[in-house]
Amino acid sequence: MAQHKGAALQDPFLNILRKERIPVSIYLVNGIKLQGQVESFDPFVVLLRNTVSQMIYKHAISTIVPSRAVRIPFDAPGQNHEHEHEHEHEHEIEDEHH
Repeated sequence: MAQHKGAALQDPFLNILRKERIPVSIYLVNGIKLQGQVESFDPFVVLLRNTVSQMIYKHAISTIVPSRAVRIPFDAPGQNHEHEHEHEHEHEIEDEHH
């Protein structure tokens, strides 16, 4: 099954947030802000844990903001290698809300 182009960056990003238990703010398309840690995810939902677990449908998510800078290794599983020479360094996504 073909993978969506966005999943090549989305899955490693979410996986680092999950593994390192990085606190995140998730903004929904309706403006609601949710906070917690990514407990799990699949192609359709993100499970966010705070005092309770919340299942959030990805189509309702506008933005995910980590509480600190996150490094995504270029050769992460599922990474799209079509443009290998354009991206020779790790991607870094920083929190712009400091």
